[in-house]
Amino acid sequence: MKPVRLPAAATLALPRWALLALGMLYILPGLIGRDLWKEDAGSFGIMWTMAHGGLNDWLYPNVSGLPSPEEGPLAFWLGALCIKLFGWILGDVLAARVSTIGIFVMGAMSLWYTAFHLGRRAEAQPLRLAFGGQPEPDDYGRTLGDTAVLIYLGSLGLLLQSHLTLAPTLQGALLAYFLYRAVRYVEHTSTRNAVLVGLSLGALTLTRGFLAPLALVLALFACTRYLKLPVAATLRHLAIALGVAFGLTLVWILPASLAQPYGMSPVGDWLAWNGEQIGLPSLVSLKAFFRIGVWFFWPAWPFALWAVWAWRRQQKLLHIVLPVFFFATLAALQLCDPAPENGDFLKMLPPLALMAAFGLPTMKRGAINAIDWFSVMVLTILGAFVWLFWIAKLTGWPAQLAKNALKLVPGFKPEVGIVAFVVAAAASIGWIMLVQWRLSRQPSVLWRAVVLSSGGLILLWVLLMTLFLPDLNYSKSYAGVAQQIAARLPADAGNGAGGSCIDTNVGPAQRASLAFYGRLPFATMASGACDYVLLRDSVKTRDDREMMRKYEVRNPVPLWEGRRASDRDERFRLFRRDR
Repeated sequence: MKPVRLPAAATLALPRWALLALGMLYILPGLIGRDLWKEDAGSFGIMWTMAHGGLNDWLYPNVSGLPSPEEGPLAFWLGALCIKLFGWILGDVLAARVSTIGIFVMGAMSLWYTAFHLGRRAEAQPLRLAFGGQPEPDDYGRTLGDTAVLIYLGSLGLLLQSHLTLAPTLQGALLAYFLYRAVRYVEHTSTRNAVLVGLSLGALTLTRGFLAPLALVLALFACTRYLKLPVAATLRHLAIALGVAFGLTLVWILPASLAQPYGMSPVGDWLAWNGEQIGLPSLVSLKAFFRIGVWFFWPAWPFALWAVWAWRRQQKLLHIVLPVFFFATLAALQLCDPAPENGDFLKMLPPLALMAAFGLPTMKRGAINAIDWFSVMVLTILGAFVWLFWIAKLTGWPAQLAKNALKLVPGFKPEVGIVAFVVAAAASIGWIMLVQWRLSRQPSVLWRAVVLSSGGLILLWVLLMTLFLPDLNYSKSYAGVAQQIAARLPADAGNGAGGSCIDTNVGPAQRASLAFYGRLPFATMASGACDYVLLRDSVKTRDDREMMRKYEVRNPVPLWEGRRASDRDERFRLFRRDR
C-alpha cells in the first residue's frame, strides 16, 4: 500500500511570485556589497585575468600569472564573460557574480522540474480516497517541486556555497540539471534525450573533471538495469551520451593542446589533478564524510532517510530509485577522495533534496507540526540575537555582547547603514508575517513546514549580510593591504619595462585580491626575473633566510611591511632586489 494519503487541499501550489521572491532574497544578499573574500577571491582572480587578458588566459586559467588549470575552465569562462558584458556598469566583482545568480537559478529550476515530472508519475501518486478529493497529478507534481526547492534552499551547505564564485557551485547546479535530464531519458529513452544527457556530462567535465561524470553514467546504467529497461538500447544511448560529452570537452582540450598557451598545455596538469581526486577509502575520509555531511545536508537528510523507509515496500519507484542510485554513487566517490572539501559535498545535495521532497508527504501531521514549532522558536530566537548583537556593537550595551561583537575586528568603527537597516527590517517584518500566517490560518498545505525553515534561514542570512557585512568586509578583505603596497611601489613599477614586476609566494586568493584592489604588477607566465618581491609569512617567523634564498632575495631593500588589522599572524613584506 502506498504510504501517501493526501487531500487536494494539501497540494495547493506556492504562488510563483512567492517562490521567486524567496529565491532572490536568498541569493542576492552576500553578492551585493561584499568585497573579495579569501573563500572565492582566487576563482574571481581567474575570471578577472581572463576578462582583461588574451586568448592564452582563456585557454590556460591563471590568477594574474599564477597557473591554476586544475579544475577546468567552464565556471571561469562564465564569470569572465559576465565581466565582459556587465563589468562596465556593475563593476568587475559584481559582474562576475551575475554568473553565480544564473547558476543558482539553473540549479533550483532543474530540481523543481525533476520533482514535478517524478511527482506526476502514477507510482508516486497518493492513494485514491474513498469519496474522491485526492489531488490531480499535475497539482501533486507542482507541490513536490515547490517542496524540493524549499528543502534545497533550507540546506546549510547550499547557503554557504551558493554565494561563492567557485567551480563546485556550478558543479552542484549542473548535477541538478543532469538529474532532470536523466529523469527525462528514463521516461523517454530517445536519442535526443541521450544527447542532452551527454551535454550535461560534458559541462560537468569542463567544470570539475571527469570522475563525477563517469560515476554518474555508471549510476544511470545501474538504475536502468534495476528498472529493467532494454539493455541494447540503453548501452547505445549511453555511448552516444559519452561521445557528446567527450566532444564538448574537446572544445577546450584541442585548442589548449594545439595553441600551447604560454608555451605549455594545461591539459596535463588537469589530468594529473583528476587522478589525485581518487584513492582508497579510509577511516579519515569516512569520518570527514559524516562530520561535514551531518550539518551540510541538514535538514534534507532526515527527510530523505524517512522517504527510503516509507517507500521501502514499493517496487521500481523512479522517484526513489534514481536519486538513491545517484547519491550512493557520488557518496562512494566522495569517500575515495583523499582530501575532501566542503564544496565537494554540493554535488550530492540535489538527489538528497529530491528524496526528501518525497519523504515529507509520508510523515504524520504531528511530526510536521513539531518541525513547524522548532523552526519558529529556534530561528526567531537566533534572529533576535543577531539584532541584539548589532545594537550592542553600535551602542556598547549590553557590554559583554559589544565586546564579543568587536573583538574579531580590532580597529573597526561601526556605523549605521540606512539601506542595510531597511532591508534587514523588511526581512524581519516578512518573517513575522510568515509566522503569523502559519499560526493564525493553520494551513494544511504540504510545504508549510519547509517554507518556515527555509524562510527562517534566509532571514538569518539577510541579517548577517546587511547588519554585519561591513564588519565581515573589514575582517576578510585584503583591499587595505593592497592599497598600502601600491602606495609604496615606485612610480615606474609595472610600466612594461623589463623587471618592473613583482615575484611573490602569496596564494591564489591573496594574489587575486592584491592584483585587483592594488593593480599590483605581478609576474606573468611569460615574465622573466622581477625587481620586486612580495613575501607572505607569519609574524612568528624568526629566521627567514631559507625563504629569502628560495626567492633569490640578496641584499634586500625593504619597502613596506604590514598585515590586515584582523589577522594577528599573517604578515606581508615588500622588497626590492639589489642587482
